[in-house]
Amino acid sequence: MAESKTATIADTALQPYWEAAAKGKLLVKHCQACGKNHYYPRPICPHCFSDRTEWLESSGEGTIYSWSVERRASPPYSIAYVTLAEGVTILTSIVDCDFDRLAIGQKVRLGFEQRDGQPAPVFRPA
Repeated sequence: MAESKTATIADTALQPYWEAAAKGKLLVKHCQACGKNHYYPRPICPHCFSDRTEWLESSGEGTIYSWSVERRASPPYSIAYVTLAEGVTILTSIVDCDFDRLAIGQKVRLGFEQRDGQPAPVFRPA
């Protein structure tokens, strides 16, 4: 196991991901064999099963694909699928917004919040 500033990383293949997240950057994987991007990053491409993958820094720009608000929680929170400009869709949270004004297709921008000692990607309306 390798140590990072925020947490112990059990999977050394993901160490670059967590190190970038600690710096406020989101990494996705790009497959050199088939040309497709994928998230959640893993060493083997889920599209063509090649091991010729490399890290790609996300622009941080995305669009809400779908979302939901848990209003019974205190405080209420929103979860969403956000499609990044790089073509991958991730499960995340939408924060710092009026939940009643969220919409499918709305542009959002990447941020990070500490969750259980780990930097977690979240999005805010652009």
